[in-house]
Amino acid sequence: MESARENMEKEIIYTSEAPAPIGPYSQAVKAGNTLYISGQIALDAESGDLINENITEETHAVMKNLEAVLRQAGYGFDNVAKCTIFIKDMGQFATINDAYGQYFKVNPPARETVEVSRLPKDVNVEISCIAVK
Repeated sequence: MESARENMEKEIIYTSEAPAPIGPYSQAVKAGNTLYISGQIALDAESGDLINENITEETHAVMKNLEAVLRQAGYGFDNVAKCTIFIKDMGQFATINDAYGQYFKVNPPARETVEVSRLPKDVNVEISCIAVK
């Protein structure tokens, strides 16, 4: 007898409103009612340019990319259950947190924030999330 998990199909989510993957991964995968969004960085979807003049602007660009993927799948920030934030410098945590918090004013998701030595394209912040309907 197959379990429900084995019967669950996955759907690849893609939008041109967020940066195209720069490796062998999908922007997001929907499995059942759960959406797994790959880490987003501050790349402009149209130009491919990094948006990183300051950490506030960079964080907002990351959140807008997450929002575009959420929207494409029919989800919103209110559906986000968990985020993971990777940052290059924990000294920038408060500024990143302020920008991030603007997207989760009520009932924020679970989260961890991890300082790492290096991120793709040498960005300062990358955020992934899991959303549930």
